[in-house]
Formats: sequence, structure tokens, C-alpha cells
Amino acid sequence: MPTRRTFLASGLALAAQPGAVPWYRRAYRWGQTNITENDPPKYDIPFWRNHWKETKTQAVIINAGGIVAYYPSKFPLHHRAEFLNGRDLFGELTEAAHKDGLFVMARMDSNRVAEDFYQAHPSWFAYDKNGKPYRAADKYITCINSPYYDDYLPQVITEIIERSHPDGVTDNSWAGMGRESICYCEYCKNKFRLATGHTLPEAANWDDESYRQWIMWSYLRRIEIWELNNKVTRAAGGKDCIWSGMNSGSVTQQARSFRDLREICKRADIMMLDHQRRDDDTGFQQNGDTGKRVHGILGWDKLAPESMAMYQSGPGYYRLAAKPAPEARMWMIAGIAGGIQPWWHYIAAFHDDRRMHASAKPIMEWCEKHQSLLVNREPVATVGLVWSQRNTDFFGRDNPADMVDAPYTGCMHALVRARIPYLPVHIDDVATTKLKLLILPNIGGISDKQCAAIRAWVAKGGSLLATGDTSLYTEWGDPRQDYGLADVFAAHRTTETPKLQRPARRGAGESADRFSPDGHTYLRLPKGPRHETLQGFDDTDILPYGGKLVQLKTDPAAQVPLTYVPPFPTYPPETSWMREPVTTIPGLVLTQKSSARVAFLQADIDRRYAKEHLPDHGNLLANIIRWTLANDVPIKVEGPGLIDVHVYRQGAKHIVHLVNLTSTATWRAPLEELIPVGPIKVTFNNRTITVPSILDHELLVFE
Repeated sequence: MPTRRTFLASGLALAAQPGAVPWYRRAYRWGQTNITENDPPKYDIPFWRNHWKETKTQAVIINAGGIVAYYPSKFPLHHRAEFLNGRDLFGELTEAAHKDGLFVMARMDSNRVAEDFYQAHPSWFAYDKNGKPYRAADKYITCINSPYYDDYLPQVITEIIERSHPDGVTDNSWAGMGRESICYCEYCKNKFRLATGHTLPEAANWDDESYRQWIMWSYLRRIEIWELNNKVTRAAGGKDCIWSGMNSGSVTQQARSFRDLREICKRADIMMLDHQRRDDDTGFQQNGDTGKRVHGILGWDKLAPESMAMYQSGPGYYRLAAKPAPEARMWMIAGIAGGIQPWWHYIAAFHDDRRMHASAKPIMEWCEKHQSLLVNREPVATVGLVWSQRNTDFFGRDNPADMVDAPYTGCMHALVRARIPYLPVHIDDVATTKLKLLILPNIGGISDKQCAAIRAWVAKGGSLLATGDTSLYTEWGDPRQDYGLADVFAAHRTTETPKLQRPARRGAGESADRFSPDGHTYLRLPKGPRHETLQGFDDTDILPYGGKLVQLKTDPAAQVPLTYVPPFPTYPPETSWMREPVTTIPGLVLTQKSSARVAFLQADIDRRYAKEHLPDHGNLLANIIRWTLANDVPIKVEGPGLIDVHVYRQGAKHIVHLVNLTSTATWRAPLEELIPVGPIKVTFNNRTITVPSILDHELLVFE
């Protein structure tokens, strides 16, 4: 079980009083049984009401309409569930939930319909450039610029609210088609020409002005849909009857579906996250990172429930089989520590594998007991990890996994491993941050305005760590002659900046990593006294690298503690020796600008660390971070294991989450056994305590 220890005082703060704030600020624990078409005849409402009670659930998400209607809709083309037989299952469940004191979000899934709908309104659908309608299995995909979204769906939403009075509405697939498909219907053609003066692009081409404008135009349409649907729900159900479409915890997934996370958070009353599982590269800590990123732009006074699958949601999608309890448990704990509200999620109302029903209960009970410590607080950190969705679009382009996600993930892993609390920071919020250090993980696409804000931030004493190609390209991904922040880095390009290219297709025997040269590459450490960023590497003169570097011209005041060793053969062993063991090509450039410390790591060690988990890379990143911070870390956590540390301030008290990520499956799902670690010594606010052992999670309260 997650545990809690209180130091210096006792007692819990009172939770917010019901009625003092809107319902969507008081719904802390969520549940969802995703209804299937054959559920209506066998839906055991008493069983699920009891499950709501056992899991301390305060709000539920119930299927209402869209692809499938679970009530007798007045709209003839609104497809009723195959076995509904006239039953108002949505209405019955909503009434039951309200009787039990629960809030209800009506769930929609509305971007595709059956063939009869397509035949009745063919102009409402998305078409490729050959005039063929886009389809998903046997369904037809509706166009987000058509009356289906502007007129028909608002009427359906109004009907649902007026019939059954849910507290709000959410939608799993509200954003329409992603950027992999361009729609050429007449609505898109006309609206795009009117908005931009361009014709629709013929194909994906990041250097084509019409394609760039199509990307930005598509983002704006999703914001229009968000605002429209909120007008509809409030008109039908009152000022607190809100619409909040679901969003991903992945910036790359948001970009692919034109959902601008920052702009949406500005408008959201509550953020509904459809982010159900970890992957092997990012681990459970990804969920803590998601919570902090969302709250960083949503605000820490609002809630961000997240769909947490109790079924197998990884490769294979065995949706009717239980996820191993430790895997489900740790995903929930990691998110809760980062500020996410738990939301258990099942597919279907009847399960042959009933083990999944027990997974959420202990976590939900623990959350109820300690609820006052999980909201109405603000994070404590000195490090900001910068992200930019536009960078994902126009610098990441067709390869965001390598270009954007991996560098960010590598820095995240290094910070977690070093037990340094951090906060994700949107690049447009740099000017207002009160942190001591900003990390720019290969943010290649940065505008002149954003460069100016970063430059001003450093001039005021803020420290900076930038990696890889940061600021080498404009916000559109066009190459600059030099880094936009060259004066801050004290480093300048001496060669032409290459244009961004699509990832090359692999041939037989070719490396999957397009960043790697043919053969070994290393970073060389200097002889004699070494900079403190190289602490712990006394017995080696080289560090593995694996990437490519170019010559830079550095300013006279700059220090270069690492240089590049060019590639040499890996095979046969007889040829594996350095042809050029020493160069002047900088891997790391360090400068001090008054109280600000700046590190420019041309060697994208962050990306390498995300891919290879080599301890040398994690240690080097941690050393550089501590140097740029001048060791200004608010908490010290010592002891064995991989532990994610989150610190919050709540009035006069401080709250510390210690999440034990050490397990039999740290880097490969699913997790089947939790491994306790300890003792763990925590030093905070001049007080040191020792936690004998942590199984999965420890909550410390300093008062």
C-alpha cells in the first residue's frame, strides 16, 4: 500500500466544503465502465453501484452517444446499440449515479458513423484527393469542418443533456482526423481558401507554405470546436454543465491530432486525460511528468483526471483481460504523485477476468483518506524542463520520436535518477517562471521572440542547459545560419546548417539510428584538473557517445571540458582503434554570465540516454544540471533504488512524494512484482529523517 508519514505535527487540513466550488473542482476520484453494444441486456446496475461505493468513486463517465447511442435518440441516424431494444441505459445509469451522490460526464465518441448516415449526408464526410471517403473499418469518418460538427452534434449533445441531465459531456475522439490525412471535401476547400488565401496542399510537405498554413488552420478549428461545444452544453444544462474533450498526455499525440495542449488548457475547466499506460522507453515516471506538464498550464487549482486502464492496454490490447495489479497500481501512483486524479477504466460491463476489479480499490481508498494533501497545493522545484508543441510539429516533423521525444525523455530520466525535482515549462512561459534553471532538450525550432525571452531570462540571472540543435532552426523548421542563442551559448556554427529531411528508409544492414555515424564515437575528457561537471569520471579519459558533432567556434571565456572523437570501425576487432583520438570539436561548452551559468551540450547525450540508459550518460547529465544549478536543489534523497521525487507546498506544510520505480520491470511492461528499497534518508528544510523501506510509494508531510 502507499503510505504516509507526518513529521513535526499531526492532523489533516479540511477538504474543500461541498458546494463551495463547482462540481468539476470537487470530483477527485473517477470511474468508467466503457459500455459495449451487447451490454444493455446484461448490465448489472446494482453491481456497478456497489463498485462505485467500494472504490470511493465521486464521478463516473457513462457512454451516451456518437458512434453508438445508449438511449432511444430522436435522431433516426443516431445508431442505437445493437441490443439496446429501446432501453434508456444511459438515463438509468445517470439516475443511479446521481442518487448515489456521484457526478456524471456523458461520454461521446463521435468522429465516425455507419454507412446509412454516409448515404444520407455524403457531403459531411472526409475525402482524399481522389474523392474517396476516408474510412475506419466499416465506419465512415466525418469531416470536422462540416455541418456534422457545427449543427448535428450540438443537437445530439443538447438532447442528451435535456433528457438525462448529466453534469457535463466529454468526447474520446472529438478532434477529427489527424495530420496524416488531408481532407479535400468542399467544406475544407472553401474554408481553407477563405481563411488563408491558399488551396489545400497536395501532400505533406513541411517546406510548402500551404501545408504549414493547413497545420495551423487545423489547430484553430479544434479550438473553435472546443468553444462551440461549451456554449452548447451550458445553454442546455446551465453554467456548470461543461464540455471537456479528452486529451493525450503525449505532446506528440496531441500534435498529430491538432490538439494544442496549452491553448486547450487555457479554456478548460477540467482536463480529461486519455493516457492509459506507460511504454518501455518512458517508464511510470512519464505519468508524473504528464501531471506536472498539464497543471503547469492548466493551473494547480484545477483537476486533471486520467483514464487508467485496469485491463491490458499495451501491445496486443487484450482489453478483456486484467492488467497485472502491480502494473496498474504503479501507473496510478506515478500519476497521483504528479497531480493527476485517478480514474479507473474497464471495457464492457461484464468480465470473465474479474481480477481487474480489485486493482483500483486500495489506491482509491488511500486517495480518499489523504485527499486534502493531493490538491490545493503548488509544486516546489528549481529546474524547468522546457517543451514546445510547435517544435514537435515543425522541427520534429516526421520523426518526433528521435528529434523531440527522446531528448526530453533522456533529461527526464536523468533528473528522476538524480532525485532532482523539476517542472515541465512551456517555452512561451519562460519569461514568467521563477525557477533557477531551464533545460532546453534539443528544441531546434525556436522563434526569434522565444529566443529573445530566453536571452532576457539569462540576463536576469537564470541558468540554462541546452542540448543538440537547440535554436538552430526557426519556429517553422527553417535552418538558421547560426544558433538563435549563439551569444548565450558562447558557441557558433562554422558549417552550413542542413535542411531538415524526412527519415531515410533503412536498407539491408543499415542502422536504425539515423543520428549515428558508421562506427564508434566518443567524448574525450581532458588531461590534468577537470571541471566539476566531470566528477566521478577520474578513471576514464573517454565517454561513449554514438552521435555526430560539427566544429564550433567558441567565445574566449568559454570552457570546453569535453571534445569529440570521430568515428572509427567497430568490426573486425583488429581495426577498432581511434584514428583521430584528439580534436578541438566541442561536445560541451560552459560559460558563466554574472550569476547565470550556461551549459551548451552539443553532444545530444539526453537523446542517447533515453535510448540506451547508459549510466555514464545519466551521470554526466546530472553533473551538468547540478553545476548549472550551483547545487540549488530543494531536497536531498539518499539510498538505493530508482525513486521519483515530487515536492509540494501547501500553506505552512510541505508534502513530499517518493515513488519507488525500482522493480522487476523498470524498463519493460508489464510489472509483476514490486521490489522494496531502503533505508532512504531524506533531508529537507534542515531536517533529516530516514524511511526504513519503500515498497511503491511514501508520502511525507513536513509541518
